[in-house]
Amino acid sequence: MDVFAPYGHAIVAMALIGLFGLVMGPLVGRQKAMQGLPPGATPQADYSASAYRWHRAYLNLTESMGFFIAVTLAAILAGASPFWVNLLASVFLVARIAMTVIHVGGLGRADMSLRSVAFGAGLFACVILAMLAIAGVFFGG
Repeated sequence: MDVFAPYGHAIVAMALIGLFGLVMGPLVGRQKAMQGLPPGATPQADYSASAYRWHRAYLNLTESMGFFIAVTLAAILAGASPFWVNLLASVFLVARIAMTVIHVGGLGRADMSLRSVAFGAGLFACVILAMLAIAGVFFGG
């Protein structure tokens, strides 16, 4: 698999995002259980409640995870610049971790705050990764 070696950081970022989701699931379940909610229940929409913030952080992660993996794999398979693919995948990873910390910690307002900045950084990274993949396919890199 020497062909993928230059994309090591991006591959690790995808693995870490997957691992992050696997770890978050039980942590969210614990928060819900502490509130007496059954498995699969959605906490009442109250940003001041810890279980709700954990629940939303997990949903936000799982909602973006597939898009991140899709555009990152597409960029790798299209032969996009390993420097940019690795950098953007790392930006996404850091942005998602920051967003989770902000969400779970209840930092800032419930909307258009620090969390929005972290979301925007991850979104931007994914859009650029998608454009790199498209450029790689149609224009050879």
